[in-house]
Amino acid sequence: MSLMRPFLQRSSLGCLVKVFGSFSASRSKVVTQTAAASPLFYLRQTMPFHTEERGRPNSSDYRIYFKTSEGKYISPFHDIPLIAETEQENDVPAKKPKNDDNEVLYNMVVEVPRWSNAKLEIATKELLNPIKQDVKKGKLRYVANVFPYKGYIWNYGALPQTWEDPKHTDAETKCCGDNDPIDVCEIGSQVCYPGQVIQVKVLGILAMIDEGEMDWKVIAINANDPDAKKLNNIGDVRKSRPGHLEATVDWFRKYKVPDGKPENQFGFNGQFKDKDFAAEIIKSTHEHWRALLQKQTNCEGIECKNITCHESPLRCSADEARDVVQAAPACGSPVPVSPELDKWHFV
Repeated sequence: MSLMRPFLQRSSLGCLVKVFGSFSASRSKVVTQTAAASPLFYLRQTMPFHTEERGRPNSSDYRIYFKTSEGKYISPFHDIPLIAETEQENDVPAKKPKNDDNEVLYNMVVEVPRWSNAKLEIATKELLNPIKQDVKKGKLRYVANVFPYKGYIWNYGALPQTWEDPKHTDAETKCCGDNDPIDVCEIGSQVCYPGQVIQVKVLGILAMIDEGEMDWKVIAINANDPDAKKLNNIGDVRKSRPGHLEATVDWFRKYKVPDGKPENQFGFNGQFKDKDFAAEIIKSTHEHWRALLQKQTNCEGIECKNITCHESPLRCSADEARDVVQAAPACGSPVPVSPELDKWHFV
């Protein structure tokens, strides 16, 4: 039995839980996930969910909220399970992938589609933690096109129910967490959409240091990608996709330079760590998230109210959640963006 197994067989707050599901690859912005869980942790046995847009895309009031098929709003940060399983049939889990009976799949919340520039992210300090576009110094954030790259070079997002604790000092890098869920670079062939939830295989991890903060970057692939069966670790990526990992380091090193920031640094001399190392980092950030929701640590400004984590004292009622969404502006047409977004930057 692997070292991770006892952790993986329990829900994030201690209740026994297994999560099963599959996700549509269409752009319908409807994502369905089925969870078979202890009644102590989830409100009901199945929890399909959808996304609902509010405000105008490319504006500071744009939000993507998540809700169940019953219309109950949830937090993608706190209420979507970290651990996923393969599809189930008649409440019986499907067999694990044949290449690895112990393969663990994680849920990933996609924030930014590949090739796009708007820096969308889970709003950790807002009730229900919707996805929004980041704002710095009063301006919406867009990632610059640092030659030869166009926007983000992977689908970019986060693992739910994880948190990089700013009071936790990493033993190797001596840096503290960045106060966000752990980031994921999904390297599959499908271009995803904001708010899509996919199941991913973790392949490795990169230790990026952003202005002195620890900012781990998990490398993963969509479990439904045609290449998923042959990519099982970071070495497979290096062999089958020459230059992909090197481009990832280069992208993260330079992407803030056009904004006048210094180049980012890396732990472990910029070398990717393997999937087992990544699993331990994910486990650690999950435990930090558990402590956060159980009020065992300072929240650091994080909005911790949730709908389904029954052992957490930080609960949000359905009425309160609905009022938050209804108070947001109605969904409107996108705000035109500046042609400057297409500009090349040579650094």
